[in-house]
Amino acid sequence: MANASSMTIGDLAAATNTRVETVRWYEKVKLLPKPARSAGNYRLYGPEHLRRLSFIRRGRDLGFTVDQIRELLALADERGRSCAEVDTIARAHLAEVERKLSDLTRLARELSDVIGQCKCGSVADCRIIEALSPHGDLA
Repeated sequence: MANASSMTIGDLAAATNTRVETVRWYEKVKLLPKPARSAGNYRLYGPEHLRRLSFIRRGRDLGFTVDQIRELLALADERGRSCAEVDTIARAHLAEVERKLSDLTRLARELSDVIGQCKCGSVADCRIIEALSPHGDLA
């Protein structure tokens, strides 16, 4: 890998476990600033790109939306500001994660109940197929 002050897009992508196309997309949607260009017109990324892309990747891994990450990056750029807005964004995201988790838990129970009713007989008598078509046969 090139040194951190002059990484190519491939170096940056590899360092952050990101696809090159994704790095370009983050630039296009202005999450990553445009990099400098070499004499040969190659993108040259610096340590600020590595830090920012690492932040974006971690945020995405935690399930933050692109818009939430955009807001968090804007707030992170204002180091002296209160972190109350960051807290608000994180708490809203946590509430959404908890809602989804509750939905998935309910879904798992329902699916487990349906599977538990299966007698492994013929498809004509299958409780799973019946549960998926509550208004009658598919035929």
